[in-house]
Amino acid sequence: MNTDRPRTGRPRGFDEEAVLDGAVEVFWRQGYEGTSMSDLTDAMGINRPSLYAAFGSKEQLFQRAFDHYRKTKVAYIVGTFEQPTAYAVIESFLRSSADALTATGHPRGCLSVQGGLACSPQNAGISEVLAAGRAATESALEQRLARAIQDGDLPAEVDTRALARFVMVLSEGFAVHAAAGAERDGLHASIDIALRSVAALCS
Repeated sequence: MNTDRPRTGRPRGFDEEAVLDGAVEVFWRQGYEGTSMSDLTDAMGINRPSLYAAFGSKEQLFQRAFDHYRKTKVAYIVGTFEQPTAYAVIESFLRSSADALTATGHPRGCLSVQGGLACSPQNAGISEVLAAGRAATESALEQRLARAIQDGDLPAEVDTRALARFVMVLSEGFAVHAAAGAERDGLHASIDIALRSVAALCS
């Protein structure tokens, strides 16, 4: 059971975007269970009463931070779905992911994978939040590929669900390798190989 309890009181004035950036950074780097309330207040630059008053519990803060992460750090995904062909969508998705996973200025890898892939039973809700986020991205990709079939851009016999899962598995695997130190060029070389299979499906 989550023992963090909200406290009453008026939060100090602060830039919510900035403090959420701080929460994202520490959760991303240390994971949910590896992050203490002291880590959060230090990273966010606010005290505990202000944190509880503004965001509730640690779990509620994580959900807000994850939403903020999806709207900022991985906002590029929306643009990849706007590419004109299924092949271009997949290439843009994978290459943009590889670039983001290895970029400087934030922890390497992906908060969605590193934030709480494995949690103790009392924090199972965190793993569920992250899994739901990944599932939403996969579903959006599957819908875009289904539209490609309707447009005649992708053969009707292509299993769009399996193809979307294939792309997500690659991206999530890249996140693990990036966090372990894999470089951008190495990830792009793997994408080159994967795209040969995609090209064969699209032909």
